[in-house]
Amino acid sequence: MDEVLLRSLTPSVLTVLVRRGADFAAAEDAVQDALVEALRVWAADPPQDAKGWLVTVAWRKFLDATRADAARRRREDRVEEEPAPGPASAVDDTLQLYFLCAHPSLTPASAVALTLRAVGGLTTRQIAEAYLVPEGTMAQRISRAKRTVSGVRFDRPGDVATVLRVLYLVFNEGYSGDVDLAAEAIRLTRQLAARVDHPEVAGLLALMLLHHARRAARTASDGSLVPLAEQDRGRWDTALIAEGVEILQAALARDRLGEFQAQAAIAALHADAPTAEETDWVQIVEWYDELTRLTDNPVVRLNRAVAVGEADGPRAGLAALAALDASLPRHAAVAAYLHERDGDLATAARLYAEAAHKAPNLAERDHLTRQAARLNARRCR
Repeated sequence: MDEVLLRSLTPSVLTVLVRRGADFAAAEDAVQDALVEALRVWAADPPQDAKGWLVTVAWRKFLDATRADAARRRREDRVEEEPAPGPASAVDDTLQLYFLCAHPSLTPASAVALTLRAVGGLTTRQIAEAYLVPEGTMAQRISRAKRTVSGVRFDRPGDVATVLRVLYLVFNEGYSGDVDLAAEAIRLTRQLAARVDHPEVAGLLALMLLHHARRAARTASDGSLVPLAEQDRGRWDTALIAEGVEILQAALARDRLGEFQAQAAIAALHADAPTAEETDWVQIVEWYDELTRLTDNPVVRLNRAVAVGEADGPRAGLAALAALDASLPRHAAVAAYLHERDGDLATAARLYAEAAHKAPNLAERDHLTRQAARLNARRCR
């Protein structure tokens, strides 16, 4: 059973059902039921046309659920519209589905959460972590979004800004290594850039390419994380870097700065440095100032504290960090790094251990645990 194939077909099948008049929540339930059925029967009897099979079974599941609901019996006249078995269209509907989920009846935050859950393949927990809210809060938000669009005709697609936010969060989750979604996010953003002439679309594509160019160097052979300063820059993909820089320069030349362009500019400065020691941290701080002005995001301020620590010294970085909420994700890790650079190994080791306990994934937890052990070993010498 190829679960990757099933996941890749889900958006297209969901789109077919929505186009045929199924409300979003019912369509999603029907597709999930079809996937469960596929997992049960495909191992022994795989279909020749996987998408056609899923469309047929999902539509039947939807119709069965519709008949069971007395309030929706008016939809029974659609039985004859059941798609016939056979080869299905190979058209990729994923990007269109992103736009449809970003429906004007939803707030941007709710539209993003719904799309990430229904189309992006992320769990409620992963979405909640991205938004810095409890998992229960995010589950309620997604449920409300489903109820809002239930029965709504999906003929008014949402705006580009909402779709960009979804693609950005999908890429970040894939780049973290928990779910391999980064390449898919890049593919869809390339499609969007080909259709929409907007500097922030270009900015997001440049940002993705510049980050993805470093992916091979981010982990060692044993799977452990390699910090940016320690990465083998010879393993960076220079073709992706060159493409990302070219796209970014064209976007910046339009003088319509947005947050994705600013983030891409920071990534470009890292990519441009031959060594970690030659990184232009002063200019990076200036870009973080621009990014803070555009978003006032606490995570941006956290990253800015690191840059300030590199540009002006660890105590300046700690001063910038002191103004932030200590409950922010990775706050303890940043504090540990800055305290280590300032020579306070005891505090740094304690904070690395604290950060490891709060780490969102195994690779990050192992890395932070090793940092704490390294400093404790140095102190015992």
